[in-house]
Amino acid sequence: MTAGPGVIEAAGVVVPAHDEEEMLPACLIALRYAAAAISIPVHVMVVADTCTDRTAATARAYGAAVISIGARNVGAARAAGMTGLLRLTAGRDPAATWLATTDADTVVPSGWLRRQLEYADAGWDVVLGTVTVSNWDGHPPHVPHAFERRYAFGAGPHPHVHGANLGIRASAYLAAGGFPPLRTAEDHALLAAGDLTVETSSRRQARAPDGFGHLLRTLAG
Repeated sequence: MTAGPGVIEAAGVVVPAHDEEEMLPACLIALRYAAAAISIPVHVMVVADTCTDRTAATARAYGAAVISIGARNVGAARAAGMTGLLRLTAGRDPAATWLATTDADTVVPSGWLRRQLEYADAGWDVVLGTVTVSNWDGHPPHVPHAFERRYAFGAGPHPHVHGANLGIRASAYLAAGGFPPLRTAEDHALLAAGDLTVETSSRRQARAPDGFGHLLRTLAG
């Protein structure tokens, strides 16, 4: 954490998506509720990366802006989305703009953005939260317990990093150089701690190699 320079006046959310027309509606509906819980403008940007389905059309149908790229790379997709949000908020001070990101298979709580902005107004430049899984369909019965044991972090700050649950002041994002074009672990360049949790899917065929889905497959043995 570093001391933030001011109150946030605008916010945006990036959702990278590769063939996500099935999961995306729940994600965008949840983001709509999260945006309604705060009183500042919120832009939602879906980055359709190398999609062969109706991801882009689905995103537009739910009111999101869409950028289409052909990188097949989650780091490049998040970076493209952040660049798009920075263009949409170009008239504002980056220190007063908040950039969040989640994943297309993730459902954020209604207070997600509100809590992030509370941290921002208290001086935080970057906020990360945890993930939870409610539906373990397709996994062996022992996987939920194995996940809980591996993911446990006690009462202190959590050591985990998830692009599905991340927010950063635009000025800090620019100073850090943005998301690197990595297919996995692009989120580890931006670190902080918070007590926010989002619900993500337990699908075995994840979009990022060696990411969360890979962890779950490893736990399945």
